[in-house]
Amino acid sequence: MVRTIVGANWGDEGKGKITDMLAAESDIVVRFQGGANAGHTIINDYGRFALHLLPSGVCNPGVVNVIGPGVAMDIEAFLREMDDVVAQGVPRPAVLVSERAQVLMPYHILLDCCEEERLGKNSFGSTKSGIAPFYGDKYQKIGIQICQLLEPELLREKLAHALDIKNALLVHLYHKDPIDLDALCEQMGELAERIRPYVADTDEYLQEAVRSGKRILLEGQLGTLRDPDHGIYPMVTSSSPLAGYAPVGAGIPAWSIRDVIAVTKAYSSCVGAGPFTTELFGEEAEELRRRGGDRGEYGAKTGRPRRVGWFDCVATRYGCRMQGATEAALTNLDVLGYLPEIPVCVAYELDGKRIERFPVTPKLERCKPVYERLPGWNCDTRGIRDFAALPENARRYVEFLERQIECPIRMVSNGPRREEMMFR
Repeated sequence: MVRTIVGANWGDEGKGKITDMLAAESDIVVRFQGGANAGHTIINDYGRFALHLLPSGVCNPGVVNVIGPGVAMDIEAFLREMDDVVAQGVPRPAVLVSERAQVLMPYHILLDCCEEERLGKNSFGSTKSGIAPFYGDKYQKIGIQICQLLEPELLREKLAHALDIKNALLVHLYHKDPIDLDALCEQMGELAERIRPYVADTDEYLQEAVRSGKRILLEGQLGTLRDPDHGIYPMVTSSSPLAGYAPVGAGIPAWSIRDVIAVTKAYSSCVGAGPFTTELFGEEAEELRRRGGDRGEYGAKTGRPRRVGWFDCVATRYGCRMQGATEAALTNLDVLGYLPEIPVCVAYELDGKRIERFPVTPKLERCKPVYERLPGWNCDTRGIRDFAALPENARRYVEFLERQIECPIRMVSNGPRREEMMFR
């Protein structure tokens, strides 16, 4: 049985909490794309964790956690996370890293920072984690796979070729010092030995797991609207966060995926640049941001204040469709308990006309939200574990969203912890 958990929106939907919960009934959890540029926050009996590269199953003893070939493997970030998790009392998790995964290099991070600096006010809001340069190298076929990292002579040959290009950019475009080949080879050689114990043929491992009926959970990063093909291009990430990419980035047959769970918040939030139709500003935004989540709406990776807004049915319906969602999970319902009335965006106004489809980016930037206002429940619902026990207006709010996004909402989160999930 294979299930996939993905984001329906801009990322930051609360996927880590869902993954942590479902990992408890899984044999294997797999990260299939992205890198250390975004994080999943999970809260359980061991404490609070902001995971960036480690799969969200690491807090569940007995689960094998796999980093697939579609991941941008920042080895130093991975090793730090492993140390941090163990330091918080979690038994050392079983982790396998695909020998086909590619290595995020120090020069990827350097070039990412230099380019954001050069672009200035026109920057893409990068987390400066090296993701765009990494995927650029991957598709230009000058990236370095983990298996190549473990071959010192081959590694030096590939790094020498890469530095011909990188140093030209650093010196002549960004006016920075060039990178020394010998120092880089020494640094990467040390990292190779530290990552070696985790490296495995995860393709064969996962193929056999599928054949033997293991319970596999595939975990995506970010969400539909950050997809480079179907999102708000160019303010997107550099790998596909769609469930359709999951079998590629993990290394399993496409036919093996049974369920696709698209996660969305009971309101909207977003880290990074790009059009955000229902965005709130000023005191109204700050109030929602302050109340949101376990410690407010701030990026797990960057700490930046998240942009927040009302629930966007147009964007979420599109997000669920593009994910091929078989069901949706709604998080942070408890956050809205302070509101006597809750606006919900049910359509857009584009150049004076009402539309209910999600448009391409240049048109999206001209869209204005069309709101329908629903009565709030105006009370604290934390502690309620049964959906039927929620205030009537809270249940009606969920039912209204379900009709609008045209996808069954089977899970509703009423707090930041895994046990605060309600099932419908």
